[in-house]
Amino acid sequence: MTTQLLGERDNYADYLRSRREGFVRKCEGLTPEQLALRSVPPSTMSLLGMVRHLAEVERVWWRRTLDGRQPDRLWGPRGHDDDWNGAVGEQAAVDDAWAAWREEVAFGEQWLAEHDDMGAVVDGGHHGQLNVRDVVVHLIEEYAQHLGHADLLRECIDGRTGQ
Repeated sequence: MTTQLLGERDNYADYLRSRREGFVRKCEGLTPEQLALRSVPPSTMSLLGMVRHLAEVERVWWRRTLDGRQPDRLWGPRGHDDDWNGAVGEQAAVDDAWAAWREEVAFGEQWLAEHDDMGAVVDGGHHGQLNVRDVVVHLIEEYAQHLGHADLLRECIDGRTGQ
């Protein structure tokens, strides 16, 4: 059995893809109402809110930080938690959230496929100077953190654990 070693960019892209796929699996098979169920009060965390939050995270890091654009936020002004608070158990809200998430993931995948230099430096705003590697590792970390949250939320909804 021969294993092909991946270059740095492709290795990071593979880890990020795996975390994204894991997140999708955590949400599969749930109704809009189940996706919108809140965790433990007073938290507003729900799986649907997490879809919205991760779409916003992808948007900010790929479009704003790495591509230098100034996109509007998807859900309300920064600091208002509209990505979490606006997650309601309606099919239209679920469809909108997943469509936004898929669009932002596709943008990020395309951006990364076109840029080989993981050491390229970008202006990270209040984060200071960052390189592409910093951003991609941060995104892997963001998904890993939220996969833990998603595990607990899913277990509360229907008892499903693991992947």
